[in-house]
Amino acid sequence: MLGYILRRLLQVIPVFFGATLLIYFLVFAMPGDPILALFGDKTPNPAVIEQLRAQYHLDQPFIVQYWYYITGVFQGDLGTTYSGRPVSAVLAATLPVTGRLAVMAIAIEFVLAIIIGTISALRKGKLFDNVSLIVALVAIAIPIFVVAFLAQYFLAIQLGWFKPTVGADNDWGGLWLPAIVLGFSLYAVSMRLMRSSVIDTLNQDWVRTAYSKGLSRNRVLPVHVLRNSLIPVITNSATNFGVLLVGATVTEGIFNVPGVGNTLFQAIQRGEGPTVVSFVTVFVILYVLVNLLIDLLYGLLDPRIRYA
Repeated sequence: MLGYILRRLLQVIPVFFGATLLIYFLVFAMPGDPILALFGDKTPNPAVIEQLRAQYHLDQPFIVQYWYYITGVFQGDLGTTYSGRPVSAVLAATLPVTGRLAVMAIAIEFVLAIIIGTISALRKGKLFDNVSLIVALVAIAIPIFVVAFLAQYFLAIQLGWFKPTVGADNDWGGLWLPAIVLGFSLYAVSMRLMRSSVIDTLNQDWVRTAYSKGLSRNRVLPVHVLRNSLIPVITNSATNFGVLLVGATVTEGIFNVPGVGNTLFQAIQRGEGPTVVSFVTVFVILYVLVNLLIDLLYGLLDPRIRYA
């Protein structure tokens, strides 16, 4: 087990350097001058432009800029935005908001997927199963911005159950509406995975053996069926968690969530290399660690899985 964990942690090293180098190159290759973009329509003094370019090493070749950045990272400095704010401060202000949103959305997705997927599998071919599959298909087909606008209009404006926008009220209670939208948009795939996994598990020999020993259905389902059916759903939820950390930009924009997605989108527009690369670097590390925890959880769910 320890050797497996060490090998997985060592895999972070090439992933870290590969991701940072690739993202930094992509930002470096973007057209336009980020320093001129800071001044908008104004015409700045050429001396000021050169001073700012030298301050952010933009007058250096790409590999030199990357070297300055990567050495700063190992010294605990993630760089500075072009507005003069430390990237670490921006990350500290936005990551907890997106983290709360992602955790709430994954929890909603996971609960809905397990409950509806299990019931659909147990009622295969019946009304509940057919309706659940249709709803899941609709949830997959509708773009998330449509779901967000509908939820915002009906649940917030018409019914008044939630606030239409988040803004500064970004605690756990203020994030329910965007979390419901994200959880609903993600649950369909997990529900279908759970349904298929439960159906497959119900036909396994050990389930028939458990019934033949006289175990009740209330004992067989949670211990023998659900436990062995959760692995694909957990894998999908772990992938969705990484996607939510970076890809909730549209939802954060519609609900005015001051999270990572909005900040990262604005940094890409401004061509802020250190900000974009630092955010992506933190996401890569978090994503690898989350997937490592999920892999270790497999051994608890399925005793047949062993890590040599």
